[in-house]
This record gives sequence, structure tokens and C-alpha cells, in this order.
Amino acid sequence: MLTNIINKFEESFLSLLLVGMTVLVFVDVILRFAFNTGINWSQEVTLYMMAWFVLFGASYGVKVGAHIGVDSFVKLFPAKIRRTLGVLSVSICIAYCVIFMIGAWNYLAKLKQINLEMEDLEVQRWMSESIIFIGFSLLLFRFLQLLIKIFKGETEGFSHLDEATESIELAEQIRREEQRLKEGTK
Repeated sequence: MLTNIINKFEESFLSLLLVGMTVLVFVDVILRFAFNTGINWSQEVTLYMMAWFVLFGASYGVKVGAHIGVDSFVKLFPAKIRRTLGVLSVSICIAYCVIFMIGAWNYLAKLKQINLEMEDLEVQRWMSESIIFIGFSLLLFRFLQLLIKIFKGETEGFSHLDEATESIELAEQIRREEQRLKEGTK
């Protein structure tokens, strides 16, 4: 239940950020080049939206296995050792997230304490930069999910998209489609 809510929120928020950045930059470019004016705060807001997009996207990437991984060495080992290496690597990622979350919490607390605002908007910087803590919290959640899957035996470790295999399958699909079209024209 909680996982489904987080999944939907994450996907929806990523979509909103992407659309929001695109529209904001598009409108600002039109205003600048067509009307010789612009939106003063668009660059700063776009920068923060990109930061939010990257950190939400990192969590989403762990969920769908979209991060690049070099696992050819790990695949040389038997399944039990691969699982042990998976637990070790996920544990290191969890520790990294916890360290970053502690640092982010301290940083955000200091920003809030000094009452610093964004340059172009009257918004507290700790609010706009809270993605550091939120993003690493989401990453921690995804790594804990992965660790549970390893312990349940559902996976041996990180699942990575195999781009080479995907490319070969895509080329094969294109070749079959071209062959089908050639046969249809005869």
C-alpha cells in the first residue's frame, strides 16, 4: 500500500517537474526572443526543479533498474556469493544515504536558522533545498526495498537494464518488421 502510494507520487511528481521545466523554459525563451522581456525568476526556479528532478529520478532509477552497472565481474561468481555481494553493495548504499541524510538535515537546519531566501523569489532556501533530504530518504527507501528482495531470494542484487541486449532485440525487431513489409509488397 505505502509502496504503491510512493510509486504513484514519485512518477506523477517526476512528470510534473519535467512538464513544468519544459513549459517554464519555453515561455521564458519566447518572452526573451519575441518580446525582449522575460521571467526574472525562471532560471533559478528551473535550476531547483532540475535538482528535484535528478534526486527524485535517482530513486525512481533504483526502482526500475535504470542505473548503469558493471556486473560482468559479479556474474562470474556462484549465486550465493552474488547475493552476498548484493547485500554488501546495497548496505554500502544505505550507509551512504544515511550519511547524506544526516548532513542534509544539519544543512537545512542551519539554512532555516539563518533565514536565507532564494535570490529571485521570497521563498526560504531551506524549503527549495529540502530535496537533498527528501531525495536521499527516497533512495534509502528504495535500497531497503532492494535489500528485502535480496533476503527473500527474489533477486541477487541490483538489476540493471542490459542496453546491449535491448539493442540487439530492437535491431532484430526492426529486421523482422522490414522483412514483413517486403513480403507484404510482393
